[in-house]
Amino acid sequence: MKILAIDIGGTHVKVRVDQDKQIVKIPSGHKMTARKMVAAVLKATADWKYDVVSMGYPGPVAKNSPVREPINLGGGWVGFDFKKAFGKPVKIINDAAMQALGSYRDGCMLFLGLGTGLGSTLIVEGNVVPLELAHLPYKKGRSYEDYVGLAGLKKMGKKKWRRHVAEVVGLLKFALQADYVVLGGGNARLIKQLPPDTRLGSNANAFTGGLRLWQKQEAAGEFRQHPD
Repeated sequence: MKILAIDIGGTHVKVRVDQDKQIVKIPSGHKMTARKMVAAVLKATADWKYDVVSMGYPGPVAKNSPVREPINLGGGWVGFDFKKAFGKPVKIINDAAMQALGSYRDGCMLFLGLGTGLGSTLIVEGNVVPLELAHLPYKKGRSYEDYVGLAGLKKMGKKKWRRHVAEVVGLLKFALQADYVVLGGGNARLIKQLPPDTRLGSNANAFTGGLRLWQKQEAAGEFRQHPD
């Protein structure tokens, strides 16, 4: 079974099939509707062969479907029939959860995606639990995302931003009783000194997560996604 993995972001939609190293990037943005995304992916992968599709969606997902329109994309995602549009079986998961799934090793892992916002997922013994921590209050009436997302990085600069990332990692790791933390997302590369029990992830892990949605991991059994 060949798997097409799609990682949907506010700047690009990235696609890869199975373990092929070739990643195709498709520009996205505020005008990228669900229908336009499918059309662009089908065009970019017209010569590829695959049997099923994994999709990382930038928003909450329940019962294999987006439940809220994305902030940084166009509309038409909620209620869209992706299976019919692709003509293949489709599994949909939150984008941070898909990258977390690809980063997971064992035990209880907290994934924090440092990108435009703050993605978050907990995986406990193979059970995927998407979280929505970004907009919880953190300091001075502002949220975690306000401090460790892209806006916080631009406002405070790298030095102060790194300090808040370390504090947020410690707070959330303790609150959720995680064994370890994985920092992913495009801005994770800016971290110079990792907090204790923390390692860097990779955006490429999103594709590994897309494969794992359809596969079984020998050590942990089948991954299960809990609804938001």
